[in-house]
Amino acid sequence: MVYYGQSSCEQDTERYLDVVKYVFSSYKKEVPLVVNTMGWVKGEGLLLLIDIIRLLSPSHIVQMDVYDWKAMAPLTPEYVHLTPGLYTKGRQPARRQPLGSSSTESWKPSEGGADASAPEYKLLYVHPEFPRAGAAGEARVHSGVLRDMAILGYLGQLQPPDVGAVLPLHSLLPYQVPFSAVALRVIHTDVAPTNIMYAVNASWVGLCRIPEEIRSQSDGPVLLTQTPLCDCLGFGIVRGVDMQKKLYHILTPVPPEKLRLVNCLLLGNIAVPNCVLVGQQGVEGEIPYVTSDYNYSILGSGKLKKKKHFKRREYAFECDYT
Repeated sequence: MVYYGQSSCEQDTERYLDVVKYVFSSYKKEVPLVVNTMGWVKGEGLLLLIDIIRLLSPSHIVQMDVYDWKAMAPLTPEYVHLTPGLYTKGRQPARRQPLGSSSTESWKPSEGGADASAPEYKLLYVHPEFPRAGAAGEARVHSGVLRDMAILGYLGQLQPPDVGAVLPLHSLLPYQVPFSAVALRVIHTDVAPTNIMYAVNASWVGLCRIPEEIRSQSDGPVLLTQTPLCDCLGFGIVRGVDMQKKLYHILTPVPPEKLRLVNCLLLGNIAVPNCVLVGQQGVEGEIPYVTSDYNYSILGSGKLKKKKHFKRREYAFECDYT
């Protein structure tokens, strides 16, 4: 498992492809492998999908049709063979040479990095039988809700099994991790070293393992200059930072035998669900990490967007699948 750190790969498709290669390199081919691709299938998303198909060489591709079915061609082996991807070249169709030329050069492939043979896989084309199937506009909202639910379910492993009520995170005992024991890296943006602890505090982090030995040059945090491509062993929340004792306070359900292997914290653009911070019960006075008095002119700040409840729309059209 690799922590990519973002819910979309649009800003760094090259790293996304590197992550796919890294994960796929550990596949032993002893059991069937099912790859669930993204819903980004237009523009660069389609080109990236073609790259992934070439990289993984699947035996079968299941393509679910979308409502606007003309927007995307069937991913036949011929189509993938001829179409250039985002980082790979397509194979140009052979050209017939004029009469009188050598028979061995009658069909000449173009120069390129792709393999001369067309990919071999079976395309299974699934056509939905209900209106609005695959329609765009709602998937992004639903994916955000499902992502928050997945994070809450993951954090639920921190709850003691013999306690009836759900305990707030501030009442759970965190691990103390010395600055010198783990390297630190923010994936999705550049953060000045002087502000790195502000960014990490109260954040969702990937607990990772890099092959290099951690070497601290000072008593401060160990900062990586580049995002490593490494194994992710689980996730946690940095509940606090003790600058005097040089300690991270981290809440995580990852078992201790795995935590011994963790030597890197990766901070991405995945936020702790709002209800975790707002719903802290048993706190007198202001709720930690929650404020209504904030200067929105500060670079990088912004108001939290609330999702409105949309009225269900009725559609009175018939689908023509001829």
